[in-house]
Amino acid sequence: MTELTDITTLLLSRIRDVADYPEPGVMFKDITPLLADPAAFTALTDALAEIAVRAEATKIVGLEARGFILGAPVAVRAGIGFIPVRKAGKLPGATLSQAYDLEYGSAEIEVHAEDLSADDRVLVVDDVLATGGTAEASLQLIRRAGAEVAGVAVLMELGFLGGRGRLEPALAGAPLEALLKL
Repeated sequence: MTELTDITTLLLSRIRDVADYPEPGVMFKDITPLLADPAAFTALTDALAEIAVRAEATKIVGLEARGFILGAPVAVRAGIGFIPVRKAGKLPGATLSQAYDLEYGSAEIEVHAEDLSADDRVLVVDDVLATGGTAEASLQLIRRAGAEVAGVAVLMELGFLGGRGRLEPALAGAPLEALLKL
């Protein structure tokens, strides 16, 4: 239990609150101080890689954009592949796309389907689970590409936004792990 408490304390100490960003009334959780601290970034990478290994993942999907920053070193540390899931129109060549609803409007994400196969178990990595819309859409993309969902792992879960409740049906029993629950 001490190890978990130590990493929790370390990670929390490197996340900065930024009031009224990106709009008034929002308290943004800025992870750039965590990324700038090699000890904290390494501890985060190790913890997420341990989740990937435990989930027997063969690929990491990182969600644009901070999921790229976290997911790529996790994939390297776990010795598995990394697949970016991007906003629509950002990947060259043939893609699979998935639209999803936002609080005000909609968005679309894409993946190169040929990077995933029926032999893959895919762990989605991102910085924050907020409302769960992007993560839910990524799970739909992974399954449409023919791969298996191994779970979702995030640095922070903002519980008051209800993302876990939205995501659990789409997980279909796969785990959702958050290192920090705020």
